[in-house]
Amino acid sequence: MNIVPESAPFSREQRAWLNGFLAGALFDRLGAGTVTSRDGGVAPVVAMPLLVGFGSQSGSAAALAKRFAKAAETRGFQATVRELNAVTPAELVAARRCVVITSTWGDGEPPDNAVSFWSALSGDSMPRLESLRFAVLGLGDRNYSDFCGAARRIDERLEVLGARRMIARAECDVDYESTAAIWIEGVWEALRDGVGPTQAVMLPPPAIEASTEVTPSGWSRQNPYSARLQVARPLNASGSLKDTRHVEILLGDSGLSYEAGDALGVVPSNCPALVEELLATLGFSGDERVDGGGTATLHEALLGRWVITQPTSSLLKLAAERVPDSMVARLMEPSRRADLDAWLHGRDVVDVLRAAPGMKVDPAELSTHLRPLQPRLYSISSSPKAHAGEVHLTVGAVRFEAHGRLRKGVASCWLADRVVPGETSVPVFVHVSRNFRPPRDPSLRMIMVGPGTGIAPFRAFLEDRRATGATGSNWLFFGDQRRATDFLYADELEPMHRDGFLTRLDLAFSRDQSEKIYVQDRMRAGAAELWRWLEDGAHFYVCGDAKRMAKDVDVALHEIVVSAGGRTPEQADQYVTALKSAGRYQRDVY
Repeated sequence: MNIVPESAPFSREQRAWLNGFLAGALFDRLGAGTVTSRDGGVAPVVAMPLLVGFGSQSGSAAALAKRFAKAAETRGFQATVRELNAVTPAELVAARRCVVITSTWGDGEPPDNAVSFWSALSGDSMPRLESLRFAVLGLGDRNYSDFCGAARRIDERLEVLGARRMIARAECDVDYESTAAIWIEGVWEALRDGVGPTQAVMLPPPAIEASTEVTPSGWSRQNPYSARLQVARPLNASGSLKDTRHVEILLGDSGLSYEAGDALGVVPSNCPALVEELLATLGFSGDERVDGGGTATLHEALLGRWVITQPTSSLLKLAAERVPDSMVARLMEPSRRADLDAWLHGRDVVDVLRAAPGMKVDPAELSTHLRPLQPRLYSISSSPKAHAGEVHLTVGAVRFEAHGRLRKGVASCWLADRVVPGETSVPVFVHVSRNFRPPRDPSLRMIMVGPGTGIAPFRAFLEDRRATGATGSNWLFFGDQRRATDFLYADELEPMHRDGFLTRLDLAFSRDQSEKIYVQDRMRAGAAELWRWLEDGAHFYVCGDAKRMAKDVDVALHEIVVSAGGRTPEQADQYVTALKSAGRYQRDVY
């Protein structure tokens, strides 16, 4: 329905937007299915506009937002879905209803495609939003301290600006589907309450189509392919303080396919020694049944079903209730939150049970206080164009001493220590990373910053570009502890550098000299050239640790824009944000 006349002094896009806005306002006000048009006739009201914005680093939030928008349309809404960076302050002011679905990157930061949105939303010039009703869903990972931090800050900021919350924010862990489905059903209820009686008589479709992330081959997170590990060779030389493995997995007849930049999901098992230690602490044999009349034993469940390296808050609460004079109970006092966080660092379920001696819990009850064991995502370090039928990973085995016991990374040590090449099956699936790809234009330059295991996707990028004959220049910043023991893939990178395919190779080995040198220091040393590459259209990539390295690299990049580009700090912020919005600054961090 056109409410704004064709003769009105607006562009086509402006007129379409105004028609939707005014129709929505009439819909709200009348609560009916028709309005009287300018010629006196009766015209149906257009579907109620609904803005759906997403912030997504790996693609999960984007996929969920698109499915939500599709379901909203079956309920009579005109859903507009787009990445948050494309949502302007003016659109928020005009919008009546908005749903935000966002993940959190690194240490509580918004994803790259939500950075400029957050900058505008949190700025002093952001207008009031009294006419907006909103709902926020966060996707995150409880392994990070600022869990769902980006979603929380967006939710709180919208409220400060006067917008009204339709439903309380939900925060989802890695296994987000069930929590998201419950929240989405609540959104439907909230939307139905505000759009008039015609919506109440609609036949309700399913809450939302469940995501299985199925690839064309049919294998997924819920249905992984049992692959064979072919190689797991050490990359570090003797004397290194690290244990990094080059892992090669055969895809066999799976039909699985991937591109450079994708990740491989690996479904691991817990350490058998830790399982036995936990059973001994509980006083169980492991033969107890955990499924009522089912066949799963407690030993099997502890080995492959539940997280036992990180205690849940509900287990801590249970321990405090069952043993009220225990250390756990004392640490659970509200005033000791900081003490509890410090105590939990590096501790597992065994530690909690030992700190609450005498605690009794049966196997079925235990299952309600442990999180499901989740797949681990590893950046793929090979190109399918160079290794048909195979997928390669670069895995750093995590081992450390804490509180008198050896701690091990669940998946990394499973791959390094217990998967036997040629014999043990490895359940895997491909996780598509649509936002992390080599430049589409093969003539564009590429700058890669990947210290340690962060080299993984850039090995894949380089293999991919060489296989396709890409002509764009390639520049890699790599670093680790010592060149003699920790120069990963030196036998591949150095020949690429010598023959000119790898145009520049800047190395930073932190412990080879008295003063530690890192990749960001090498970036600053090459500031003038790096700036020239950026101005020539180069894409800038970062892979590795989110909490320290990626932040330090981002700071260095801003400094280079200031020093070599002659910009002010404010202009540097705008320049870097523009790189992200254009897809020329991409990060794969963890």
